Amino acid sequence: MLRSFLLAGVLFIAFQGKAQNPENWTAKQLIEPSDLATAINGKKDIPVIISVGPGATIPNSVAIGMVNSQEGLDKLKVQLKEVAKDKKIVIYCGCCPFEHCPNVRPAINALKEMKFTQYYLLNIPHNIKKDWIDKGYPVTK
Repeated sequence: MLRSFLLAGVLFIAFQGKAQNPENWTAKQLIEPSDLATAINGKKDIPVIISVGPGATIPNSVAIGMVNSQEGLDKLKVQLKEVAKDKKIVIYCGCCPFEHCPNVRPAINALKEMKFTQYYLLNIPHNIKKDWIDKGYPVTK
């Protein structure tokens, strides 16, 4: 009985945490760091790259800053205003693990609302240092 109660408690907490930050992207919308690095290094088919985190660590990226406020979202929308709706766009933050990130979900929602059709989230589930910098991918100087 006690085991069942403890198991139920653990499951409740686990699902509660997931419900607070549901993913608003699909697995197909995750772009691997190696793929983006290859495009940047090859200078071919480079997408629009937008940082919604603390800086533009990745070359060719535009630093919007945090978008967990209306001011930040407005800045993102202004940046995207002239971008073609079918242009490939990659969003990244890298401040913290996806499940805690206050920026990627609002950015993805904005892209959806603006009717973009090729938007992706850079698959850096831990942080920019571990998932990009430590792997030797290109960084801004």
